[in-house]
Amino acid sequence: MPKRILSISYDESLLTTRHMILQEAGFRVTSVLGFLDAIGACEKEPFDLIIVGHSIPGSDKKALLEKLKETCPQSPVLGLRRVGQPAMEGMDCTIEAEEGPATLIAMVQKAVEEKSKPARPKSIQQK
Repeated sequence: MPKRILSISYDESLLTTRHMILQEAGFRVTSVLGFLDAIGACEKEPFDLIIVGHSIPGSDKKALLEKLKETCPQSPVLGLRRVGQPAMEGMDCTIEAEEGPATLIAMVQKAVEEKSKPARPKSIQQK
């Protein structure tokens, strides 16, 4: 079964392009414009990865990330950022949006593989 990706943006053309790239790579993609649609999508179904686009302003991105972690706590979040922009705290992974489709696909694949690995039991410390 294809991995489920939620892609969020404030720019429709960027969202459409990302959707096509990810879908062509074999992912099942749900693309949404804006904060409320993103939260609504998370409430409807689980995702293997959430992508937060670089077109979302920092203050909105921070609020969105907090709400996503509350609504979809099992979904890792990949943040796309502009060149030179620092990574936002709380993102599970980040890449510069300008790195291109191959880098995006590689990072998405890595993130969904990490999510699907079974959790390692915590070792018991002896006294």
